[in-house]
Amino acid sequence: MTVSAFEHPFLSGLLGDDDVAALMSPRAEIKAMLGFEAALAQAEASEGIIPAQSAERIGDVCSAFQPDLAALREGTGRDGVVAADLVSQLRRAIGGEAAAHLHLGATSQDVIDTALMLRLKTVTVLFVDRLVRLEHRLAELDRAFGARYLMGHTRMQAAIAITASDRIRAWLEPLARSRLRLEAFQRDGFCLQFGGAAGTLDKLGDKGPQVRAHLADALGLQDVPQWQSQRDRLAQFSGLLALLTGGLGKFGQDVALLAELGGEIRLAGGGGSSAMAHKQNPVSAEVLVSLARYNAIQASGMQHALVHEQERSGAAWTLEWMILPSMVQATGAALRLAGELAANVISLGRDADAGAADAANP
Repeated sequence: MTVSAFEHPFLSGLLGDDDVAALMSPRAEIKAMLGFEAALAQAEASEGIIPAQSAERIGDVCSAFQPDLAALREGTGRDGVVAADLVSQLRRAIGGEAAAHLHLGATSQDVIDTALMLRLKTVTVLFVDRLVRLEHRLAELDRAFGARYLMGHTRMQAAIAITASDRIRAWLEPLARSRLRLEAFQRDGFCLQFGGAAGTLDKLGDKGPQVRAHLADALGLQDVPQWQSQRDRLAQFSGLLALLTGGLGKFGQDVALLAELGGEIRLAGGGGSSAMAHKQNPVSAEVLVSLARYNAIQASGMQHALVHEQERSGAAWTLEWMILPSMVQATGAALRLAGELAANVISLGRDADAGAADAANP
């Protein structure tokens, strides 16, 4: 049993997303951390800091290493980070002279933050792909039903007739802007974290910037100076997720209201009721609203996590671990549900005669 609704045995059927869960799983995190250590060894070997044989040995072990998860759990409880025990386990597995060359010049935060960036970069590719498909589906609905009429509502009151195209545009355009924001972040927002103990790469001397450049290139991340106490990129990313799920929530809220009013939308599927067999509840639409509000709340926590005292904060860093992965999960679930909901729209709007009648009698 888990307290997380995203991983709950049955609530995850509503709020979970298997693809995102796999990309953000402990297994994926460990794989990313091992990839960091292997790439770091290669970067340092390329600059003559460690022997090439050591880098090869480190890479070989990292490619197949399976850590003792129980020991990682105990170590995290003791050290406050997972990386310390992971590196200790790796050193024992590597053995010999090469073990001393593992993790040279790095610190736990370098490993953990870089692993996070690698996973967020991968999950963003998935999000953009789902957004593109959702945009295509909404465009299909516009082509099929855009000329039909809906009753426009302002402040929850009937106003004047509008076209279905007017309503679809209010769904589509914010989502297109969210996709563009994510694509822009893909280009320059996912950055390597590599600063050493206090962000100065002191153990690498004047070769620190060159090693960092090699490492960033190998991992496909941006090469920037250390940002260990500068968390604005992660806060910005969380804000992008909140904007995206907010746009999806708008779509869900409108569909739920259309379903409540009746006559202007027909949906396939729908949730059943244990008490009223005739009902088809707009479950996906409702949950989109819930997920939008959830991410809006969590984004405020990421703003609190901006306050990293001095060169590293254990408190603010831990807060990020508690918040950001759940926001990613919520966003994945929202995109999944929005895609399903859009695919289930059978009809939208009324014909021209009904629209004219609505306009005459709002």
